[in-house]
Amino acid sequence: MPVLHPVGPLRARVYWRRRLVVLAVLLAVLGAGAWGTVLLFRGGTDSADGAVAERAGAAPRTPALAQVVPSLSAVRTPVPPPAAQEMAAAAESAAAQTPAPAAPPEPAPGGPCTDDMLAIEVRTPGSAVVGSKPVFELVVTNASAVPCVRDLDKGLQELILLDGGGARVWGSNDCFPESGADVRTLAPGEVVVFPVTWGGLSSTPGCAAERTPPPRGDYAVRGRLDTKSSPDAPLTLT
Repeated sequence: MPVLHPVGPLRARVYWRRRLVVLAVLLAVLGAGAWGTVLLFRGGTDSADGAVAERAGAAPRTPALAQVVPSLSAVRTPVPPPAAQEMAAAAESAAAQTPAPAAPPEPAPGGPCTDDMLAIEVRTPGSAVVGSKPVFELVVTNASAVPCVRDLDKGLQELILLDGGGARVWGSNDCFPESGADVRTLAPGEVVVFPVTWGGLSSTPGCAAERTPPPRGDYAVRGRLDTKSSPDAPLTLT
């Protein structure tokens, strides 16, 4: 047969090589066509599936990051145990039921003037020459809203002079003590002033020590009415 036994001027193996080459090309073309058909079919199916999923309202796929990191809504806040809640509620209830501290009773009009109802103050000239005789004032004020009664006896009044270190230098009752009943009813806001002259010399209780003029410097004068004391008032000796 001429197909199996080629006839021509060339050798037979030349014709066989040509036939093998044509056969290989034909097989390659057929294989490429078949692969393209498969790809075309798969692509059409994916597109059709996507369209059907879109028309059916299917949910989109979850991104890979959302699969790894949980959403904040999924994190649960720890809830205190029931015992702790009951204790907190009991504490709030006890605090709500605790009565407020009672206000101190108002002073009765015409009663005694307690120390809380009085204001004591000392007034000084601010400065004085060493050896001079400055005048101090002990000021007593009824700071309450009602009239009250207080004994303003001279023996209950006292002024003392203190040096910069707080040491006692002079006292108004050391050498010339006075006494005598002086019970008064003080109206609300009433002010009573008692002037006291200092002789300019030091003194000790009982006036037993030698009296000398204190040196120049800064001092303080403190007043007292029985158990009620005043703030210190400054005095400078020049």
